[in-house]
Amino acid sequence: MNLNLTEVLLEEGTVLEKELPVDLNQLEFSFGTYPVLEKTPLKISVCRDKKENLLISGKVKMVVEIPCDRCLEPVRVPLDLSFDERVNLGESSSENASAEEEDNAAASQEDAFEKDYIIQGYNLDVDKLISGEALLNWPSRVLCREDCRGLCPVCGHNLNQGECGCDRRQLDPRMATVLDVFRSVDKEV
Repeated sequence: MNLNLTEVLLEEGTVLEKELPVDLNQLEFSFGTYPVLEKTPLKISVCRDKKENLLISGKVKMVVEIPCDRCLEPVRVPLDLSFDERVNLGESSSENASAEEEDNAAASQEDAFEKDYIIQGYNLDVDKLISGEALLNWPSRVLCREDCRGLCPVCGHNLNQGECGCDRRQLDPRMATVLDVFRSVDKEV
């Protein structure tokens, strides 16, 4: 979904406040695709300041289905996204750049990337903005419950549903000679 920013971009101090429905039915990242089960409307505010910065703030709540890191069962994970973004709209290249501006060259390149990423012409790509915020707030670990037992490394059975009977004892191969010594001692006795 695109939000038209013509009023805000043309006149300094204009504030655009909207409540928009979220069109995202899934979040797609390089590490997977995740269905969005629930979502609230996006409350967004956009304005331009005197320094050619576009100030974007907003809130949206979503519930995403993510597989458990141990057993792969689907887990409903709430994402409460609240953001305040500043996008520099001005041109940062100048032949007579001061030392301070040269120190901020990396930040200017990042602003340019962000501007090109979420703003195309006079439109703000709301879906990309929400996806980017979801990625920044993505949980590092998702468990269906704290005591999740995971999957059997031998047969793949979900151990939360009961034992599978596999021998899961794994010995360190570097200790094989020590184990052979113990076995030979047991045979002698």
